[in-house]
Amino acid sequence: MAHRWKNTLTRADATPLAAYMNRRQIMAGAMGLGLMGAAGMARAQEAEELVPSAWEDITQYNNFYEFGTGKGDPARNAHTLTTEPWTVVIDGLVDNPGDYSMEQIMDAMTFEERIYRFRCVEAWSMVIPWNGFELADLLTLAGVQEGGKYVAFETALRPDEMPGVRFPTLDWPYVEGLRMDEAMHPLTIMATGIYDKTIPNQNGAPMRLVVPWKYGFKSIKSIVRITVTEDEPPTSWNKANGREYGFYSNVNPEVDHPRWSQASERVVGGGLFSKRQPTLMFNGYEDEVASLYAGMDLRANY
Repeated sequence: MAHRWKNTLTRADATPLAAYMNRRQIMAGAMGLGLMGAAGMARAQEAEELVPSAWEDITQYNNFYEFGTGKGDPARNAHTLTTEPWTVVIDGLVDNPGDYSMEQIMDAMTFEERIYRFRCVEAWSMVIPWNGFELADLLTLAGVQEGGKYVAFETALRPDEMPGVRFPTLDWPYVEGLRMDEAMHPLTIMATGIYDKTIPNQNGAPMRLVVPWKYGFKSIKSIVRITVTEDEPPTSWNKANGREYGFYSNVNPEVDHPRWSQASERVVGGGLFSKRQPTLMFNGYEDEVASLYAGMDLRANY
């Protein structure tokens, strides 16, 4: 396993769903204390204060345009998606290309829980307890070849099961991409569950990407293809409006969206009169990921 995040918690430490729903303070599975310095320890303390959003908010307030553009459309329409059997094509610059069944992937990976902040480009946020594995492990299984600099992802495209793709909202299928060092970073995971349950269709079943320091649309759902490439791959929102949605799309309170501020965010479920909270650089993961972008102009590379 390359570059594995040292998590001191195991599945045996995971808090049951019922306890999640009742507790106000929770244990954080996101950070490994073993690799942290003082700053990391402080961040771990902060992580311990993270309270997952309600199950209803996480599963009922979604963006998944393949099922409709309304926030409630995915939960209402995604039951039509068939997730078993499911196969993911892994190809491009890899030693072991092929069609990987979900069973093969599940058997080969090491699963753990990660409690991450989730920040949408629309300036709302949640805290989500994901269950999954590091993307680096899957890429290592496939064997990234020399010259592989980027990873491209593709969402399922099934007009019979996904009513939203019957409309030209985006150029279907939905595609996304990461630079290789972003993909191999230990914070980047493939999620198959939430709250220790199988991930619901509207949240990206059976497997989705989670990149916690980027805006949520980078975390592509219901993945059917992963391709290692030499060149930067196209991404759906960048193709739709490159001025507003860059390739990197890192959470950055200092770089506004052209049509709204990114300096603060509304916590979903916080109530009608709750105050907006300041948005954190890289969504609170600055200590872990800022080095990936050292020397880059973050306004030009938004």
